[in-house]
Amino acid sequence: MDEHISEAIGRPDLIRLDDGLVCLRFETMKVVSALAAVRHLLDTKAVRRGDTLVDSSSGIYAYALALACHRYGMRCHIVGSTTVDHTLRTQLDVLGATLEQMPPSSDLKLDQSRRVARVREILRDHPGYHWMRQYHDDVHYLGYEAVAERIQEETGAAALSLVGGVGSGASTGALAHYLGKRSVDVRLVGVQPFGSVTFGSEHVADPEIIIAGIGSSIPFGNVRHDLYDTVHWLAFDAALAGSVDLLRRHAVFAGLSTGAAHLAARWERGAEPGRTAVFIAADTGHRYVDTVFARHAEAARVEDLAPRPVRGTDDLALPWSRMDWKGSPAPEAAVVRPACATPRRASPSPG
Repeated sequence: MDEHISEAIGRPDLIRLDDGLVCLRFETMKVVSALAAVRHLLDTKAVRRGDTLVDSSSGIYAYALALACHRYGMRCHIVGSTTVDHTLRTQLDVLGATLEQMPPSSDLKLDQSRRVARVREILRDHPGYHWMRQYHDDVHYLGYEAVAERIQEETGAAALSLVGGVGSGASTGALAHYLGKRSVDVRLVGVQPFGSVTFGSEHVADPEIIIAGIGSSIPFGNVRHDLYDTVHWLAFDAALAGSVDLLRRHAVFAGLSTGAAHLAARWERGAEPGRTAVFIAADTGHRYVDTVFARHAEAARVEDLAPRPVRGTDDLALPWSRMDWKGSPAPEAAVVRPACATPRRASPSPG
């Protein structure tokens, strides 16, 4: 029996959708990394019960950290993006978390930069607070070891294509790392929106949206570019088609980044049928009812969509591009400078 709701929320389901196609479905994925990170910090005495943990978030990590703080008797202070909605604001308030939300902005880079600057101000005024640094501190890898073990045991596959939105890099990078330690032959497939610096698509604008949670306008230290074999870039319309098809065909109600991963995983399974394609569904579809699912009549048939193969990021084009990344280093704009990469307090690399 679980001792706290966060344990249930963070436990994923593995759903076999088709031959060689598996969905790793979370209610809220980042609860996994937040719980393990906070527990590790307590165990190593980097923090104590009652301390305040602070971080920046576009939404999902804010909820995850608030739950972890509730579980372990910590205080939580979030500097939130403009994308934090009323439902999440209310949950954070009732859970006792402090939320400072940035003013409205259509510029993602400005929003992220403002949040980081505000966190630094808070730390200056409250030096005893601990900055979780979800984008840079690899303590956030730790929670995925048990998930990797479960993937191996339940799929029974010796060769996997692991497909997921890159975001901070922790989920896909950690799962590939731990699966590799268990001698699984893993190909790591990252999913990105256009406009993200992480894999060099910042020069290609998506007129609809930069898909929240899987891209970035600033460098992230937890992204290990050398782990990625392939990268897919998908525009909003393609991701919408993937989300609607996933619900219509398999009754899985999940977010927009999951739709993008579903589309990429279907392609990868077709390209290498000898591998099992496992794609990550990081959250449910409730936040996307009006912006995605209400537009289901507009969705293209996934059978009619295919990626444009590219050899370099200069050739990227909407609505969908695919590139063999082959463990290439980070593009210049995605390189984290030392001042950003150093954790507030040291934590060990996942072992």
